[in-house]
Amino acid sequence: MTVVRETNRWRGVSAVALLAGGLGIVFNNPLVLLSGVVGVAFAAYTRTAGTPAVALDATRTVSDDEPLPGDEVAVQLAVENVGDATLADLRVVDGVPDALPVTDGSARLGTALRPGKTAHLTYAVEAERGDHAFDPVQVVARDFSGATEVETEVECETTLTCVPKLGTTVDVPLRAQTTRYTGRVTTDTGGSGVEFYGTREYRRGDPLSRVDWNRLARTGDLTTVEFREERAASVVVVVDTREEAYLAPGEGERNAVQHGVDAAGKAVTRLLDAGDRVGIAAFGPVTCWLAPGSGNDHRARVRDLLATHPAFSPAPSEGAFYPTTRLAWLRKRLPASSQVLFVSPLCDDFAATAARRLDAEGHLVTVLAPDPTAVGTPGQRLARTLRARRVSDLRASGLRVVDWDTDDALGAALERTARRWRA
Repeated sequence: MTVVRETNRWRGVSAVALLAGGLGIVFNNPLVLLSGVVGVAFAAYTRTAGTPAVALDATRTVSDDEPLPGDEVAVQLAVENVGDATLADLRVVDGVPDALPVTDGSARLGTALRPGKTAHLTYAVEAERGDHAFDPVQVVARDFSGATEVETEVECETTLTCVPKLGTTVDVPLRAQTTRYTGRVTTDTGGSGVEFYGTREYRRGDPLSRVDWNRLARTGDLTTVEFREERAASVVVVVDTREEAYLAPGEGERNAVQHGVDAAGKAVTRLLDAGDRVGIAAFGPVTCWLAPGSGNDHRARVRDLLATHPAFSPAPSEGAFYPTTRLAWLRKRLPASSQVLFVSPLCDDFAATAARRLDAEGHLVTVLAPDPTAVGTPGQRLARTLRARRVSDLRASGLRVVDWDTDDALGAALERTARRWRA
């Protein structure tokens, strides 16, 4: 879209020039009269100057179109004047995606550009998880007098895809809600395993390796040793992507959803490595659902969804959102045997309500809560206090809450919480 408008840069020049000319005649002052004549001539020129003819071609290149999160990517923009007119005053602003902060240089340029010449712009951005499409180049061109300007866009398609590797060494503590498949979650049921559970009377067909030979030798009773069964869990990782969750401690810092999606990726990888069945979902304006599964293909789907799905965008999604309706939608899709890892900063009451409702439905809930609060102002301190109360209330309700200070490693927070649960 092209917009032509007057800048009003020389508003009032005609009146001042006429006043100066009149004063020069009245007082018979040639110098004042001459300045009035010049002013009138300049005002006439600004009114007769033509609209700048903008004909530009833009080429954008990036040093790496598939970087990892945190990598610095160099961006070069070349703007060529393919028209026949000189652009005396040209302002160029590149369409950098909101999620990619500029770390070096500037995405803006002011210059003059003759026909056939090219202006170059170089800067660097920090890669962030997701698909990032650059917007068109914004251009503002003014004529020689600056009285008229043309604002337009120059199309230049560029997409930067940042898909993180889902490798991690953190251990994700799970609750005792399992499937019928063998796994790593210790249950309260006797059977095969590694942790002693009890003994019972020997039954025909019991493995000889589980016979309590010491008791047989001591008392003559033939008994079988049982261990706590270890089964696989079915886990759905639900990431809170409501607008209320996009909070950060300060300007330019990563928000809680970004930390939460990173943590979800690490948790999913660890759970899949352990043989558990894992699914993911977004609790926000944009729907995303992947039922629990396992295997390399499922791992790849999870990786791509967390990295590129619009539901997990680094910036809030627009559109109507009804949290109660979306919570009901989520509850209908959760398998009966699945427990929930709810990733939310708990910065409002509805997040805590959602965790309680899911737990009440029989899906044992563990809350992983990245902390985006600060203490710089009274309002920030109040927000931190209210959040701490929500964490305490959820724990008092029997839910497990991992309160994660994002300045610390995720693994350290999980280990501290696991020790609390074992105590």
